[in-house]
Amino acid sequence: MTGPHGELPRTVCEVFSPSTETLDRTRKMGSYAREDVQHLWLVDPRLSLLEVYWLEAGRWSRLGARQGTLAVRAEPFEALALELGLLWER
Repeated sequence: MTGPHGELPRTVCEVFSPSTETLDRTRKMGSYAREDVQHLWLVDPRLSLLEVYWLEAGRWSRLGARQGTLAVRAEPFEALALELGLLWER
């Protein structure tokens, strides 16, 4: 699981579909923790929900969840305002 230049990703964003949510929340989260990915975003378009996690001592800590269409600032990109509504547009 390396990037184009051989480095490990520091942040991963998983977008759920009805058929992948269980896999994303179990096996993939465990794999990302083993690979020392530092931040994980879980995006659920059905619920208009963004969940933000941080890896601490090999375990995921949920930093928060944002729902709806507001602009949010979420680690590790808190310097940028993310318009959640743009994620839910079809």
